[in-house]
Amino acid sequence: MHPRIEAVYHVRCDAQTIEERARAIAVEQSIEMPLAAVTDDYVRSEIVGRVEDIREKEHGLFEVRITLAAETVGHDGGQLINMLFGNSSLHADVVLDDVVLPAELVNAFGGPRHGLNGLRQRVGASARALTCSPLKPQGLPAAALADLARRLAHGGVDYIKDDHGLADQAYSPFAERLETVAAALRAAARTDGRIARYVPSLSGDLDAMRRQVRLARDAGVDTVMVAPMICGFANFHRLVRENPGTAFVAHPTMAGAARIAPPLLLGTLFRMLGADAVVFPNYGGRFGYSPDTCRALARRALDKRGDLRPCVPVPAGGMSTERVPEMLAFYGTDVMVLIGGALLEAGEHLIEATRAFVTKVHRHAHGKGA
Repeated sequence: MHPRIEAVYHVRCDAQTIEERARAIAVEQSIEMPLAAVTDDYVRSEIVGRVEDIREKEHGLFEVRITLAAETVGHDGGQLINMLFGNSSLHADVVLDDVVLPAELVNAFGGPRHGLNGLRQRVGASARALTCSPLKPQGLPAAALADLARRLAHGGVDYIKDDHGLADQAYSPFAERLETVAAALRAAARTDGRIARYVPSLSGDLDAMRRQVRLARDAGVDTVMVAPMICGFANFHRLVRENPGTAFVAHPTMAGAARIAPPLLLGTLFRMLGADAVVFPNYGGRFGYSPDTCRALARRALDKRGDLRPCVPVPAGGMSTERVPEMLAFYGTDVMVLIGGALLEAGEHLIEATRAFVTKVHRHAHGKGA
């Protein structure tokens, strides 16, 4: 029997027509042509999507389970999302809620090269939660961003990443920013010799991002950030596979533009394509994710899934030092806590504010509470 992908859709429809609507989605996501026009036996028996189950969740909302031939995907991340939700994403009544993937397909994509344990080893954090802060706002020259990085490093942060809006702009070109920030962090090395890790943001087309990864590697930078919804699933996956020594943090920009459940998109698919860590909007911040969504997303990033390494959940989006104990109680220590604007508001006291943030995280690891 050929392996199949099970896609779970939430469909708003009346009870009288849901079976017809489900069959239409199955055809749309597989052959997108009238079934009556298909004369090939193999296509009809294997390639055409199959409606496996329909269940009413609430009045007017149905859970529809459809299986699709795994061989239609190959090992192409872009084709995977195309088969799961390409045309149906244009229908306002359909949400892609979940996917059950064959183990051989999951393992073929490969997942994180480093994951939770790898990111911990790089900063000497064997069991505690990791810490992260961004460089912002965009518009600052490379030297000013490097000064921010230096102060964050003196405060003890593990990972210092570009704001996702930083690209290759004239006021802070990628190569100059990379060299300047990396040098500042080397100069700010701690007494034990450890250096805060810089995470530059890749941008542009695939060739440009390849050049940027090479520049990062030449500068001694082994962790980068990518926005899979901007650069494309296939390009993201290619970068991961081409650069086994580099860890990749996935940024969620544009992830809310399509009707795909966040735990599936960010927790499962980004991880499967190679994200070692995935940033997502934490509940109670600037965005509207619920605690249940955040918990489910974090679990998807970390759970046992084929041969994949666990991916680090990075809750973010308007977080503050005051919320650190709450966040660590909610997520546990298998997490990277990211605080940005709340630290930068400290201005000339940024080092002290950063140190207070880091101290709260470290105290939690040693059972000392807040």
